[in-house]
Amino acid sequence: MSSSEYAIEVKNLAKSYKDNKVLQGIDFRVKRGTMLALLGPNGAGKTTIVRILSTLLTFDKGSVTVEGYDAKRNPEKIRSVIGLTSQSATVDEMLTGRENLIMMGRLYRLTKTSARERANELLVDFSLVNAADRPAKTYSGGMRRRLDLAVSLIAAPPIIFLDEPTTGLDPRSRIAMWDIIRKLMKDGTTILLTTQYLEEADQLADNIILIDDGKIAAEGTAKELKSKMGNDKLELVFKNEQDLISAKSALKNKNISEDKSQFMLTVPVSNTNKDVKATLDALNEEGIAIEALALHKPTLDDVFLSITSKQDLPKKGKN
Repeated sequence: MSSSEYAIEVKNLAKSYKDNKVLQGIDFRVKRGTMLALLGPNGAGKTTIVRILSTLLTFDKGSVTVEGYDAKRNPEKIRSVIGLTSQSATVDEMLTGRENLIMMGRLYRLTKTSARERANELLVDFSLVNAADRPAKTYSGGMRRRLDLAVSLIAAPPIIFLDEPTTGLDPRSRIAMWDIIRKLMKDGTTILLTTQYLEEADQLADNIILIDDGKIAAEGTAKELKSKMGNDKLELVFKNEQDLISAKSALKNKNISEDKSQFMLTVPVSNTNKDVKATLDALNEEGIAIEALALHKPTLDDVFLSITSKQDLPKKGKN
């Protein structure tokens, strides 16, 4: 195992299929015990990166190192230190949950006793005890995803690749999966997560990379990415257009934007408490009534829309 503080290092990674340039010079590093989220729409290159890191796919240029092992020279070493949960469940539907786990344990060369003990531990951790001896084909979508993740953890690997693990799950199942992922992070597992869900990356990841057309469009913590969008915004809705016009005149702020169809003004605020109070005081002095107000903080939605060319914005994590 590498002594480096980085569990994963990717430099100038490139991959093409004939004239289709899927990855165009990707660089990133993942510190040990942290999570990196790759965020982007379908076709951005996220799954291709995961397949390369897990040695399921070759690449054209660059270098990939996982736990100190070079992906081209030591792919078998990398496979011994990773777990992979792909977009589609990989469990055997005819076997029970317990049988799936034991079978995978044996494939990882655990003894019969160790495989059974590890299976029992994971069934508890993933709340699958009551369904342990039912065929996997009878499981709900959320249960299958939990079993799929449990299977990838049978050998307790230090690195986990989660390729859109919550796609298609209902909100309750998605939150349950988030809790499981948080526990893995707490236990020191290094995780690389791909997702289309903005909220998922925001909630879970230490760092985020936004992928657009096979390139890194932006990277940083969720807070850093949001800060690039500038200040908070105060949205004010009025009863009619005349009140809107009067309010805009009273506020005397050149940076105000308006939506006449909604009778709404959007006011940028830097010192939130002070600026909001000053805005409301100015309107009150002129006797201008507000129908509704809301303080809007920059979100990853805003970041994504501002820096990518894609029209199909990633999902917010709500069905």
